[in-house]
Amino acid sequence: MTSASQHIPKVVFDNLEHLDNPFNMKVFDTSVFFQSGETIPSKSDTDYEFAWKFLYSYNGSSATFNSYRREIERILLWSWHIHESSVLDLKREDIEQYIAFCISPPKHWIGIKNVARFKLMNGERLQNPDWRPFVVSVKKDEARKGIKPSTKDYIFSQSGIQATFSILSSFFNFLIQEEICTMNPVALIRQKSKYMKKQQHKSPVRRVSNLQWEYVIETIEELANQAPEKYERSLFIINCLFTMYLRISELVADERSTPVMSDFRKDVDGNWWLHVTGKGNKSRIVTVSEDMLNSLKRYRCFLGQSPLPITDDMTPILPKIIGKGPVTSTRIVRSVVQDCFDIAYNKMKEHGLEEDAQELKVATVHWLRHTGISEDVKTRPREHVRDDAGHASMQTTDRYIESDLRERHASGKNKRSKNL
Repeated sequence: MTSASQHIPKVVFDNLEHLDNPFNMKVFDTSVFFQSGETIPSKSDTDYEFAWKFLYSYNGSSATFNSYRREIERILLWSWHIHESSVLDLKREDIEQYIAFCISPPKHWIGIKNVARFKLMNGERLQNPDWRPFVVSVKKDEARKGIKPSTKDYIFSQSGIQATFSILSSFFNFLIQEEICTMNPVALIRQKSKYMKKQQHKSPVRRVSNLQWEYVIETIEELANQAPEKYERSLFIINCLFTMYLRISELVADERSTPVMSDFRKDVDGNWWLHVTGKGNKSRIVTVSEDMLNSLKRYRCFLGQSPLPITDDMTPILPKIIGKGPVTSTRIVRSVVQDCFDIAYNKMKEHGLEEDAQELKVATVHWLRHTGISEDVKTRPREHVRDDAGHASMQTTDRYIESDLRERHASGKNKRSKNL
């Protein structure tokens, strides 16, 4: 590692709203990313140009853009500062070295919290000194105990390794299509499996138990009756996430779409559906059950609207509490759901069920989607659940059909080894 590579790397790509269209640009200069004395690879400007163009092609979804930006930025920084070469010159063995680097990066490349890339200072956007290409974090329950993240606890997860292989392979295929390079070094790695831990069983679906869900829904419903101005929206949100197993991004407004009340629509048979723009900008319709329809009516009456929306009702499904327009931050929804989990956890503790409540301390918003699917797949045709969930394949839905681990253990708990 060169002395220059001891410097903290600089941010390469800004957020989407601050990123110009690279297809309208003529000059790409990478010199700003290098410290004095560092060698600038001869084709780094070309790396920068086509990495920018590749990423800009994903400007239809901020979540996808952010994931791809993270991987492309890392490979650029490693190639330029560590390998001291253009990305275009990387071979199969170089990619293997890069993966090893990602598994164990230097400490000064690792941050201990997610931070904004830039800070506004005196009207100028300057790199946040706390930003790093890699980040380590602690679990929610550990954070509550005051445990602070440390760079020594950094782990490059199995899902992270898979994402790196997938995104880099797409990037090199893009470069081949643009006739910038002639081969995909990622595709040439035949022993990708050596970086992956083999598991005899599939990872269990993370979900809340039936008991935990009963406490969540019943407790928040009770609070909504007592203090509707504080908890009616919470009740509606958790019903949407569980009953229709929506992704959190499908409830808030972003560059893809703004969910509005008229997205709830009745067909010619009198059946209600929610029209959703989901993952990968794919549209789908989701069954609205009778319970969900009643939840919608209750929520709309709280908002001072008619019980059911009409065709041209452009009211945001989740309007801001302060100000006008839709909620645009997933953080707000996460905070609402976390509050619901915390309240239910405390209620279970009061009832002497602290051990049964433990998972609510680490549960996330996405667990409600998993829970809803897991319950529905027990009684509904799996292709119906697949379509409502927006799964790309039946294989994904089949994960939820597998025996629940709690039930599996319960069925084997009383196996006897003597006195048969």
